[in-house]
Amino acid sequence: MSSAEKRKDSYYVVSNPSAPSKDRSLVVLFAGNSQTKPGHKPGPKVVDYYLLHHVLSGRGTYTCAGQMHELGPGDTFLIEPGSLVQYTADLDAPWQYRWIAFEGTAALSLLSEAGLGSRQLIVATGRSRLVPSLFLQVQEAFQTRATGASLKAAGCLHLLLAEFAQALQQAEPGQPAAETSGARTVQQAVQYLSAQYAEPITIELMAEALGYNRAYLSTMFKAHTGVSPVTFLLSLRLDKARHLLRERPELTVEQIASSVGFQDPLHFSKQFKRRYQSSPTDYRHSVLSRRGEG
Repeated sequence: MSSAEKRKDSYYVVSNPSAPSKDRSLVVLFAGNSQTKPGHKPGPKVVDYYLLHHVLSGRGTYTCAGQMHELGPGDTFLIEPGSLVQYTADLDAPWQYRWIAFEGTAALSLLSEAGLGSRQLIVATGRSRLVPSLFLQVQEAFQTRATGASLKAAGCLHLLLAEFAQALQQAEPGQPAAETSGARTVQQAVQYLSAQYAEPITIELMAEALGYNRAYLSTMFKAHTGVSPVTFLLSLRLDKARHLLRERPELTVEQIASSVGFQDPLHFSKQFKRRYQSSPTDYRHSVLSRRGEG
C-alpha cells in the first residue's frame, strides 16, 4: 500500500459568524482545510466569490483559462469569480491545503495591488511560516464565533495580500535588484510627501523615516522623477493651495497657506506668485470673476 493510500483524507470548513453585508469593502466568507484523496478533482466549475488555496503538502495541478499549473508546498493559487477552473490532486502525493473565500467592493483593487489577477494567479511563498499561519488564524477566528471574528479575518487577509505582494516583487524578473529597489524607495518617498505635505516635514525627516542618507535619497529621487524632493514638495503644496483658492472661497489666504504646510503666509505668497505669475488673492479673484461671468 502506498503512502498516499495510507493517508486519511479529510475536509473541514467554517463560515463567517457575522451576517454578510453587500457594501463591505472586504469580507471573508468562509475558510477551511482539506487533505485530499489521490486524484481528487473539483470541477470544471465556477464560483461567484474569490478563493485562495494555499498548499501545505503534497502536489497537484490547477487549470484555468486553458493553462495548467503544477503546484506544491508553499504555493498559493487564486480562483476568480466566474472563471472556469479545475484543480486536481496528485495520484501519489495528493495535496493538503487551506483555503479562504472572500468578496467585497475593494477585493479586486486589493488583489491588483498585491500583484494578483487574471494574468498572475499563482504566488510561491516557499517556506514562509506566516502565510499558512494567517490562513489558520482566519479559520480559528471563525471557530470561536467571537465578536470581531470577521474583522480579524479581514485583517489576516490584508496581511496575506501584503505577503503575496512581497513574494511576487522579489520574484519579478527583468530589472536589476538595485534598480527595482531604487524605484520602490522613490515611490515610498512620493507617497510620504503626498500624504504629509501639510505637515512641517523636511527632507531630512523623510530620509530618516525611509532609512536613507539625505543626499543619497535626493540623488535617487531626482534620477527617477527629474526633480529634487524639495521641488516636488513645493509643487505639491502650491498645487493644493491653488485648488483651495478655487474651491474654498471662505478660507483666507493665511488659512490656506497653513493648510498646505506653509508657516509663513508671506513666503507662501512669494512662492505662489513665482510659480503662477499671480498672487494668491489675484488668482482667486480671477477665478471667481470667470465663474460669475459664466
